[in-house]
Formats: sequence, C-alpha cells, structure tokens
Amino acid sequence: MSRPKTATADLIYERLEGLVAEGRFADGERLDEVRLAAEFGVSRTPLREALRLLANAGLAEFIPNRGTFVRQPDFTRLVEMFEVMAELEAWCARLAAHRITSAELLLLRQAASLCERALGQKDYHRYYDENAAFHGIIYDAAGNGFLAEETRSMQRRLRPFRQAQLFAVDRLDRSMEEHRQILAALEARDAPKAEDLARAHLRIQSVVYQQLRG
Repeated sequence: MSRPKTATADLIYERLEGLVAEGRFADGERLDEVRLAAEFGVSRTPLREALRLLANAGLAEFIPNRGTFVRQPDFTRLVEMFEVMAELEAWCARLAAHRITSAELLLLRQAASLCERALGQKDYHRYYDENAAFHGIIYDAAGNGFLAEETRSMQRRLRPFRQAQLFAVDRLDRSMEEHRQILAALEARDAPKAEDLARAHLRIQSVVYQQLRG
C-alpha cells in the first residue's frame, strides 16, 4: 500500500530539514527538484509540498520563476534559540519536580528505557524520537499547559539542530547519561537539581552543534 501524499511530503520535509541542519546544503543553494525527487524516489508533487513546508519553517525561500533556495539560520540566532530553550526546559523540570505524578514518573521511566534501547542499537533517529517523548512527558508534568505549548513549539523549531548534534562522537552516550540524571532528580523531587540538569542538557547541545558546524 502506498503512503498518502501528505505523509510522504512530511517524511521528505523531515529529511530535508535534517540535511539543512547537517550542513549538506550551503546557504543560498538552489534545491534541484529533479535531482531531489530522484534521490528520494518520489514524484515532484510531494517534493514540492515538502519544499513549501521547508520554506514555512524558515529554512528555505521560494522565489517565483527561480526555485527554492536554502536559508541557513546564522549561528547567533541559533545560539539565542538554544538559550531560550534551555530556560524553558529548566522551568519545566523545576515545576515537574514538584508536580509530577506517580503515573507520569512511570511514563518517564518507560521513555528513558526506550531511549536506552535505541542507544544500544545506535539508532540515532529513533533515539531522537524517544528523547523527544521523554522531554514531552516533563513538559506535561510541569502542570502548566501554556508553558508546555510554548516549549513544544520551540522544541519543534530546534528539532533538526538538536537531532544533528547527536551524531557527534560519544554524544549519544552522554545524552543518555544526562537523561538518567534528570530522571533521578525528578524521582527525588529535587527541583533545584532537576532545573540545573535540564538547563545544562540544552546548553551542551548548543555547544556540540556549534562544534559540529564550526
């Protein structure tokens, strides 16, 4: 059974945003529809939808009669985004340490276990997905719906860049260790420690990504 066109476009979009974050395309480079359609094994219809999504995310620009061109965010902007994300994550962790329920702690342990499994298989993409679920449980456990929404929004904007840094040497192992420490702090209901660990977790991601692209 073939995938729906929207699902195909979403999958292509996720792959393209990852390639942009990894530096596969230079800033201002024109994205060749024919070549990319052949590379992904799809028609140009879902590819064009994926390029539209990429432009909506600010990672590309469509110029009529010319095509779609990559727009790499500058490092200053990315550093600013990571700084904001670090504080949002820290705030969520601090509140969650006070408010997390037994059921949410169980879900968090399960999410950490799935991260461990992906780590053991060295499956970077699956690890990121399980990692995002781990963080999402903490956002919800903070007990502030608006904060959870804003944090998820920023998480989505930084997704390709957070995912790219996982490919650095030993980063997957270090990321998992940081998760273990955050989980332990939440289990102990140690708000200051959970806050500090969550903030440091995001700051490290920023540094690693800059080193990869430096």
